[in-house]
Amino acid sequence: MTKARVLTDGLFFGEGPRWHRERLWFSDFYDRAVKSVDGNGAVRTELEIDDQPSGLGWLPDGRMLVVSMHRRQVLRVDPDGVKVHADLAGVAAYHANDMVVDRRGHAFVGNFGFALDEALAARGAEGVIAEHPTTSLARVDPDGRVHVAAADMHFPNGSVVTPDGGTLIIAETLALRLTAFDIGPDGSLSNRRVWAEVGMRAPDGICLDAGGNVWIANAISPECVLVAPGGRVVASVETHQPCFACMLGGAERRTLFMMTAPSSMADIARASRRGLIEVADVPTPRAGWP
Repeated sequence: MTKARVLTDGLFFGEGPRWHRERLWFSDFYDRAVKSVDGNGAVRTELEIDDQPSGLGWLPDGRMLVVSMHRRQVLRVDPDGVKVHADLAGVAAYHANDMVVDRRGHAFVGNFGFALDEALAARGAEGVIAEHPTTSLARVDPDGRVHVAAADMHFPNGSVVTPDGGTLIIAETLALRLTAFDIGPDGSLSNRRVWAEVGMRAPDGICLDAGGNVWIANAISPECVLVAPGGRVVASVETHQPCFACMLGGAERRTLFMMTAPSSMADIARASRRGLIEVADVPTPRAGWP
């Protein structure tokens, strides 16, 4: 197992990391800000909003999309300011969450489906919640129209699109698995299937490598794990804290960036700036989207 090193600290809770314009962009929940960091660990604020930001992506014309969690919206950053790109209230049952934007500009957006923090608090400790409501994955078209992309999802979370644009792989965090769909030209999903069972790991954010394997951030353990189709563990990185999101980037796209924090529970995460960005060098570069 490789040991991660700390690139930068002082975050509340980092999510949605994306390699863009030679920097790692990410959301810091309780600063209500989208930030970026360079290879030396220098952080700058790119955008502030009046809500918690989560998933990030870019339309084909270069405009940034940002998930507004509590308002259940996708925001769009136009040259003249921030606009509401899509309202997810008709699909998202609770807080909107992670997102991937494909090459055509279709955005696939997950949501909690229920009050996660309350459920965790009721259990007395973090871990897998066996009984929970399912929810729907949203698809937002490039023009902002919203559709149900898939129903009965178990906390749809981090997602990737393969380099040919034909397959969506998404973490169903509370089902402990990755699920795949075929993507139609109009963004519709079909042929739902289990891509990998990941054992007693709760896959949160994910990213795809050029070998066709998926890095998963394990939200209930200090690790980021590379899995092959079916679930075989190919490699693993030990982090200093539970790992909630990951992204491949850097000059050769072989740096694995990992967002870690003491907990995902709001009262713990926002009590102090203990969130980290950790990194490790890996042999296989990034592929696909994001």
